[in-house]
Amino acid sequence: MNRRLRLLQPYPFEKLRVLLAGARPPADLAPINISIGEPQHPTPAFLKDALAANAAGLSRYPLTRGLPELREAVAAWLAKRHGVAIDAATQVLPVAGSREALFSFAQATLDHDDRDSLVLCPNPFYQIYEGATLLGGATPYYVNALASRGFRPDWAGVPEDVWKRTRLLFTCSPNNPNGRVMPLDEWRELFALSDRYGFTIVSDECYSEIYFDESAPPLGALAAAYQLGRDTFERLVAVGSLSKRSNAPGLRSGFAAGDAALLEDFALYRTYHGTALSNTVQLASAAAWKDERHVAENRRLYREKFAAFYELVNPVLPLAMPEAAFYFWAAVPGDDEAFARELFEQAHVTVLPGSYLSRDAHGVNPGRGHIRIALVSTVDDAVEAGRRIRDFARQWAPAHAGAVR
Repeated sequence: MNRRLRLLQPYPFEKLRVLLAGARPPADLAPINISIGEPQHPTPAFLKDALAANAAGLSRYPLTRGLPELREAVAAWLAKRHGVAIDAATQVLPVAGSREALFSFAQATLDHDDRDSLVLCPNPFYQIYEGATLLGGATPYYVNALASRGFRPDWAGVPEDVWKRTRLLFTCSPNNPNGRVMPLDEWRELFALSDRYGFTIVSDECYSEIYFDESAPPLGALAAAYQLGRDTFERLVAVGSLSKRSNAPGLRSGFAAGDAALLEDFALYRTYHGTALSNTVQLASAAAWKDERHVAENRRLYREKFAAFYELVNPVLPLAMPEAAFYFWAAVPGDDEAFARELFEQAHVTVLPGSYLSRDAHGVNPGRGHIRIALVSTVDDAVEAGRRIRDFARQWAPAHAGAVR
C-alpha cells in the first residue's frame, strides 16, 4: 500500500464520532445534526425531470472532456455570473463534484520527484486540501486565518523560502468554515506572488451561490483575474459545483475552469483517472446551470434560517453573520470539544468542534475555541436548534467565562 496513506489524519466527522461515543442525549428530544455541510433543501423537480428525460445517455460511454452542451452551459453561466469571457472548448472541464476536482488536480499537478515541494492551505481548511497534498507527494504549509485578522490568511507572514518551494496554493472563497469572501486586493496580492514564484492557484468556490445580499454576489477568482487584466487566467483554476447551488450533492457534478494549458494536462490525467460524468448527468447539469430561479429561492431559505437562528442565539452566544456560505463560525467560551459534547448530551444537537477543521501551526490552532454550525436543514430545524443552543449556552457561558482557548 501507499505509505503516504499513513500520513492522513482522521476526517473531522470520524473525530466527532469518537468524541460523542458513549454520550447519552435526552431521549425525549429529537436529534438535530448541524455539524455537516450537506445541503438538505429539496433537489429541484426540473433537475430530476432532466435526469429522467436523458436516461438514454447511460447507454454510451462519456467523454472525459464532457459534452459540448455542458461546457457551453458552464461557460455561459460564468460569463453571466462573473462577467468573464471563457472558451467552452479549452477553458472548461466537467468534473465529478468539487471534491474530486480539488483532489485529482493536485495529483495531476504535483511531482513526487520534487521532494521539496509545498502546498499552501488556509487554516482552518477543507481537509481534502491536506489529503490531496500528502498523497501528491508534497508537504502542506498552513497559513493561519485568525479572527483577530478578520479571518484573512496571513499571506504576508509566509517566508520567502516557503514561497520559493510552493507549487500549489488552495483558496476557498466564500470560505469554509467562516463564510469570508476574498476581496480584489487579496487576489491582486496572490496573483503577484504567483507571477513571482510560479505556483498555481486553485480556487474552491463551491459556496459561491449562497449569499445573503442579492445585490452583492461574491467575487470569484476568474472575475478578479479578469478585472486585473489577466484574461488568460494564467496559473489559475476555479472549481464550482451544483451540490450547494442546486441542492444536488448526490449528482456529483461540477466544473473546473481557467488556464487552458493547465486544463489540457488535467484532462489527460482524468482520462486515466476514469471520472468522466455520465451523459445523463451532464445533460441534466446543463439544465441546472441555465436556471437561476431555483438558486434564488435557495438563498431566500438560507436568509430566513440565518435570521431566525441569529435572533435566538446571538444575545447569549455572540455570532457574526457570514458574508456567504451556510455556516456560523461561532466562538465559544472554554474548550470547543467539551462544548460540542456537552451540547449533544444535554440538548441532542450536534455541531463540529472548530479544532477539527484546523491544524496547530505557528504556535496556535486557529479553530480552537470555535464551533461550526451548518444551517442546512429546514427553517423549523434551525429555529429549534437555535432555541436549544441558546438555552444550553445560558448555563454554559457563565461557568466558562474567561476560560483560556
